[in-house]
Amino acid sequence: MEEIAYLDEQFADVQLLRYRLNGFGKLTLQQKKLTYYLSQAALYGRDILFDQNGRYNLRIRKLLEVVFTDLLVPHDTPEFQALAIYLKRVWFANGIYHHYGCEKFQPGFSREYLRQVLHKVSPFRLPLAEGQTIDDMCDELFPVIFDPDVLPKRVNKADGDDLVATSACNYYQGVSQQEAEQYYAALKAKAGDEAPSFGLNTTLVRQPDGTIGEEVWCSTGKYANAIRHIVVWLDKAAEAAENEQQRRVIRLLIEYYQTGNLKTFDKYSIEWLQCTDTQVDFINGFIEVYGDPLGLKGSWEGLVEYVDDEATERMRTISRHAQWFEDHSPVDPRFRKPVVKGVSANVICAAMLGGDEYPSTAIGINLPNADWIRARYGSKSITISNITDAYNQAARGNGFREEFVADETTLQLINRYADICDDLHTDLHECLGHGSGQLLPGTDADGLKAYGNTIEEARADLFALYYIADEKLVELGLTPDSQAYKAQYYTYMMNGLMTQLVRIQPGNQIEEAHMRNRALIAHWCLEHGNAMKMVKRNSKTYLTINDYEELRILIAKLLAEVQRIKSEGDYEAARQLVEQYAVRIDPMLHKEILQRYERLHLAPYKGFINPVLTPVYDKQGVMVDVHVSYREPYDQQMLRYGAEYGTLI
Repeated sequence: MEEIAYLDEQFADVQLLRYRLNGFGKLTLQQKKLTYYLSQAALYGRDILFDQNGRYNLRIRKLLEVVFTDLLVPHDTPEFQALAIYLKRVWFANGIYHHYGCEKFQPGFSREYLRQVLHKVSPFRLPLAEGQTIDDMCDELFPVIFDPDVLPKRVNKADGDDLVATSACNYYQGVSQQEAEQYYAALKAKAGDEAPSFGLNTTLVRQPDGTIGEEVWCSTGKYANAIRHIVVWLDKAAEAAENEQQRRVIRLLIEYYQTGNLKTFDKYSIEWLQCTDTQVDFINGFIEVYGDPLGLKGSWEGLVEYVDDEATERMRTISRHAQWFEDHSPVDPRFRKPVVKGVSANVICAAMLGGDEYPSTAIGINLPNADWIRARYGSKSITISNITDAYNQAARGNGFREEFVADETTLQLINRYADICDDLHTDLHECLGHGSGQLLPGTDADGLKAYGNTIEEARADLFALYYIADEKLVELGLTPDSQAYKAQYYTYMMNGLMTQLVRIQPGNQIEEAHMRNRALIAHWCLEHGNAMKMVKRNSKTYLTINDYEELRILIAKLLAEVQRIKSEGDYEAARQLVEQYAVRIDPMLHKEILQRYERLHLAPYKGFINPVLTPVYDKQGVMVDVHVSYREPYDQQMLRYGAEYGTLI
């Protein structure tokens, strides 16, 4: 097997890693073919996400790539090097906005420089609109690139703002937040208990006659060219499917892409849940709604995976006992599921990342997102073992724990148990946390509006934190002893209170849903008991946990309240909880943490370069294998993706 260096390039606030396709060689030829076809489908949606993240992203990416690759443009100047870094950030974030903080990147080169070099390149290579000159294009796009006050944030969640009008994401055109909420509220009012996820695959626009309507993302609508390419490869994948159920799933996804019908997407999701006996699986479509300030529109993502047999037994142990965990949850019995249905879970190896899973990716996923499908049919959870392994390999010996952990005893505890507990927390979060609990009859699944994503992530994290300390996990052999959970409690609370702040620029508040969730839990527990406190030593702030058992009691109390908010759709309680504990940052603490972190010379964000999958053919043109290579540089991969999978520009 080809050797792999996990650590790769570092720029700005990003460290690039590589992940190994462990066990890929053991797949059958049919499974390798299926993986390759699905991987192609996972890469052809790339341009969709760029456009979703901002209406100018594709053209800005294109003009930057033209400059970056043009031989007439000198590459040895400081401004060219600054442009190269800016372009690498745009590639990484799938647009001109930070992938996590959502703020617009500020270029390290000038308007004058960019205009000058654009005049050096062939205009036929540039993304000129019809009838535009190069100067016309500059006049149109330069304010978006350079002016910090023009479309400044991809997603704005500031309380009291019109979140649609002040967000640069490309899901709404010419409508206000109030109009969007009223539009979808009217659709829901006419629907029954099995209402589809209205708005998931559409752009909401004001029509020329002043009315509001939707542009559907399908093979005959918006993003048609990209979707048609995805469908071509899904059709090949259907022919290579491992069984009839998997083939049916792929065919339903194709039908959904062709029609844009959300009822078909629900059918696909239900059938996908029943497809549990294959080695290869995938996610492909408009899925997560974090990129929409209203939590309705699905960003496009692709993931191809195959089962990590050795590690999967841990997840299956958890899923087999799902009813026990639900029955013993510290929430009001009214909010528990009487019968937990269809919980399936695997530890998988990622074979290809695409769209909103690339280059930055999740380490665990639980789908589908529709609450009524979860309640009636269950959910499917995955933990991505080769991604977590790459993270662990990259973190060894980097000095982070030594800098921020309060004492040697706690540090030894973390070094001994952290890897085990991190994986287990992800398993519990995805497999059981998201699938736990139920809405009361009549509760709107989207009733928490802009706070829904944060509350849902907090609910899943609290569920995992509560149970990782339970003796049941020792009994099941999932934790080695009754002390292991303390490593997770400490690192989680330290992150929520302190170290995740390295991802935020000075003066900003916390915006991203997962970061808000962690801050909410940690600050609430800090305020509501004596289990932990912040201390100063030698001008450095540390977290100390004095009573882990009391901390678990606090976690149980907060879980009960967060589940109540979710189950009852209590918007005002959600707003108060998030705004009080999850948003604001102590500027002095923030400054200290940033200074301490800077001295470590680490990048706060990690992302991945995909392996290259190349089919091998015999003399008759028949595919006989799929070769895996880990050598493609980041810039070459991004330029190749733009050339091979650039369907919308």
